[in-house]
Amino acid sequence: MSYVEVPGARVPIRMWTDPASVEDGAMQQLRNVATLPWIKGLAVMPDVHYGKGATVGSVIAMKDAVCPAAVGVDIGCGMSAVRTSLTANDLPGDLSKLRSRIEQAIPVGAGLHKEAVDPSRLYGFSVDGYDDLWKRFDHITDAVKFRQERAQKQIGTLGSGNHFIEFCLDETGVVWLMLHSGSRNIGNELAAHHIGVARGLSHNQNLVDRDLAVFLAATPEMEAYRNDLFWAQEYAKYNRAAMMSLFKEVVRKEFRKAKVSFDHEISCHHNYVAQERYDGMDLLVTRKGAIRAGSGDYGIIPGSMGTGSYIVKGLGNEKSFNSASHGAGRKMSRTAAKRKFSARDLVEQTKGVECRKDSGVVDEIPGAYKSIEQVIDQQTDLVQVVARLKQVVCVKG
Repeated sequence: MSYVEVPGARVPIRMWTDPASVEDGAMQQLRNVATLPWIKGLAVMPDVHYGKGATVGSVIAMKDAVCPAAVGVDIGCGMSAVRTSLTANDLPGDLSKLRSRIEQAIPVGAGLHKEAVDPSRLYGFSVDGYDDLWKRFDHITDAVKFRQERAQKQIGTLGSGNHFIEFCLDETGVVWLMLHSGSRNIGNELAAHHIGVARGLSHNQNLVDRDLAVFLAATPEMEAYRNDLFWAQEYAKYNRAAMMSLFKEVVRKEFRKAKVSFDHEISCHHNYVAQERYDGMDLLVTRKGAIRAGSGDYGIIPGSMGTGSYIVKGLGNEKSFNSASHGAGRKMSRTAAKRKFSARDLVEQTKGVECRKDSGVVDEIPGAYKSIEQVIDQQTDLVQVVARLKQVVCVKG
């Protein structure tokens, strides 16, 4: 489908979904964003749903301003995937051992490594820029300086919530490795600090929603935020790269006889800010639950833990600010999912997937998410499908 345009206070709201299907709270958030004095465009992806401050599944283009709450607290959260030389014929009937090996190699939940990973010893890890990341740590906000050791030990760790590590098959039976994570605790603390600073600035006092507080260009607060923001986005990238290296090493050992090889890695942020140019203007584009889908850009759009995911290639649609959805998107809150579903429902909905099936992850049940197939069908003018993946192993925190 192409987009539907809904009137907004300062800019129209371009929606790649039926506006009537969007919950009232999310629609109000979108209208609130459209009132911001600095806004130049707002695009809404088919996985849209209510979020903190700004709506998840939204792309906000502003001139000389950025909203830290719209970026979110998991700065740089995103996806990585790689195709392997393995096929379904190489897999054992019982994949529980593989899942256990992954969980042993990569800390999940609030976990961290006992010692910081040594990038020089990670399989296939590009160390270019990694040392510079930690040299730049000296220049981020003093409020999180004491977290350096923890941040170093959380490189190569998963986290919890909707983050996951998956072992997948495409429709031809080829194995893919895929994972979803971000900037861990350090990104969360940086975001919380700057959101608090923004809320106290005088130009934000009369906004319709204080969670939409912004930093303005050419101010010390903006410079401090951009410095920390871009650092956290790099941290998230290296976190995923380290995890993927650890994941590859597990797979190499488990399938030693097959002598596994790996294609080029696909990686994309979906909670981040980029400076891009549209209609002759340099804009700060915030993608909160959206990936960049410029012409030829490869991206990853995951479904829920029992449904499957898509590898896509961007079509470069400037009406969406070269963006596409970041996943299936929730259709109910975590609290509502826990009320509606049980561990028994989770077992039923994740048949054929080696994964946790206990009450601790019921809020991630497939029934709490939108149909990934419908989400893909609603953005055929934004992306082209390259591969459809179905997970056979899913690790969650």
